[in-house]
Amino acid sequence: MSKNIESTLVENRIFKPSKEFSKKARIGSMAQYQKMWKESVEKPEKFFAREAAELCWQKKWTKVLDWKCPYAKWFVGGKLNVSENCLDRHLDGPRKTKAAIIWEGEPGEKRVLTYQQLHREVCRFANVLKRNGAKKGTRVIIYMPMVPEAAVAMLACARIGAMHSVIFGGFSAESIKDRALDSGATIIVTADGGYRRGAVVALKKNVDDALKAKDTSVKRVIVFKRTGQDVHIEEGRDVWWHRELEYVDANCPAVALDSETPLFILYTSGSTGKPKGILHTTGGYLLHAYMTCKYVFDLRDEDVYWCTADVGWVTGHSYMVYGPLAMGATSLMYEGAPNWPENDRFWNIIEEYGVSVFYTAPTAIRAFMKWGDQWVKKHDLSSLRLLGTVGEPINPEAWMWYHRVIGGSRCPIVDTWWQTETGGHMITPIPGAIPTKPGTATLPFFGVDAAVVDDNGKELGANQGGKLVIRKPWPSMLRGIWGDKARYKETYWSEFKGYYLAGDGARRDKDGYIWIVGRIDDVLNVAGHRLGTAEVESALVSHPSVAEAAVVGKPDELKGQAVVCFVTVKTGKIANKELAADLKKHVRTVIGPVATPDEIRFTDALPKTRSGKIMRRLLKQVAAGEIIKGDTTTLEDLSVLAKLATAED
Repeated sequence: MSKNIESTLVENRIFKPSKEFSKKARIGSMAQYQKMWKESVEKPEKFFAREAAELCWQKKWTKVLDWKCPYAKWFVGGKLNVSENCLDRHLDGPRKTKAAIIWEGEPGEKRVLTYQQLHREVCRFANVLKRNGAKKGTRVIIYMPMVPEAAVAMLACARIGAMHSVIFGGFSAESIKDRALDSGATIIVTADGGYRRGAVVALKKNVDDALKAKDTSVKRVIVFKRTGQDVHIEEGRDVWWHRELEYVDANCPAVALDSETPLFILYTSGSTGKPKGILHTTGGYLLHAYMTCKYVFDLRDEDVYWCTADVGWVTGHSYMVYGPLAMGATSLMYEGAPNWPENDRFWNIIEEYGVSVFYTAPTAIRAFMKWGDQWVKKHDLSSLRLLGTVGEPINPEAWMWYHRVIGGSRCPIVDTWWQTETGGHMITPIPGAIPTKPGTATLPFFGVDAAVVDDNGKELGANQGGKLVIRKPWPSMLRGIWGDKARYKETYWSEFKGYYLAGDGARRDKDGYIWIVGRIDDVLNVAGHRLGTAEVESALVSHPSVAEAAVVGKPDELKGQAVVCFVTVKTGKIANKELAADLKKHVRTVIGPVATPDEIRFTDALPKTRSGKIMRRLLKQVAAGEIIKGDTTTLEDLSVLAKLATAED
């Protein structure tokens, strides 16, 4: 049986950084990148000490790295505060009156918080938290809509040394309960509700339902008034955010915290069984978020930066709140859906606010493609200077559409690979230095020693598919799974001694660029050949009629697994048996006979979470004809599942 993932897709399109962009960029050549990367992996103490000096430390470290696999300590003995680095240090100069957060609500409200105003709100809410029993080490759950107060609550926790655990606003009451029990949280910060596609999401009711059994350690619920609908307020437990502010002032010094003080617990999305709480600490995490905003997004004081992720995901933590604010950037936040009230909401926002750096998910990009170019052409997107993608591998054709239609063929694209566990970008182009190819995250970030290995841990050669590992510690690496040391070691460090197992299949091309081909669990075993689902999906999306595709396997007595493809077609294209046959032929031509789909199922939509991730777990059940099991509360549209079950080849 073949041990490697079949990798026959070849991408020959190469886009070099423009001379104009490289001239202004912090890293303007491949030679400069290579020199810095070499130092970062060979002399990490020297490299990261120099970078960390740009942060504000209340006490300098005595040792840069203490590494006893699988446990790392960065900047040992150093003391700092994340909130101080994101706010206070910007108040002595012109950034004091600069916009820190620009916010637009789905119904259309607009707010701007300057660094001075955001600092004041964070200090006041930090005092509210203290008034309600929070102190260093307290776990605080944040279950909020996409409003500035979500960032305020996070920064307020960081200010006093409390640990936050943000829960995505689409999760169910059961999910809240599970996370509250696992974390031992004593405070929940929530809102009466939020807006999504014109409807109100009942956040407070979900919290009430989660706490009905009274078996959690939650003692206080702080409620922000967003929508104004009636909600239950339980005497002795629930308090209103705005009323609590009446009892506090805006004087709250940032507590000096050890570099390894826990900053947050974030439960990984899509996990089954017991929640898996990824633990991140203070100094190393902040440095990595700061560095990646500086070098990958090349953020400048004049930029208006927009990361479209929800604050409930790690992308919202690192690249909407902590990284941009540590850089002193202007971070835009939008509450609602990209197609409310119409399909051009994102393009309208970019035009109105002059967004210059835009970071979104491939699933969103494919949805934009499906809706059609006409929505984009209604707006002036000339303010954009850099584009980014996050969340999963981007299909080459979606990359090209993003480059051409959104970026006007002038904006570099940073296709970033990383995880909740890694804290920040791990494999990514440096926009002024590294030539890009559609569909690959290119080369490792500083301090990241990435390799593609076989099942025995041996590094593989060019275009041989295997498992992605990281061979050295990096500053923002997870410090464990909350309350479960054994699971931490078993999940990430047991397969290859001394190596972090990412859980993704990958290959390296002849230029050393790393291609992510899908989760190891999503690799299909077809007649002894291992196929990466991402590559089959890329082949499908490269067909001119296809907007989006998701590929899963289903049990097959003869081949082991059959290849089942769920496909949405572009507006104006007809989904029929002739197209299905053409798509099978197309995949066979692009990849090879072994990848020929057994079934093509056309569907108007794919099951996605509100963050845009395709729920392949559900598609596997649909493909196998099974009854849908597991939590479906994060689905954007539950009706999609019923339609999928009746879709035919």
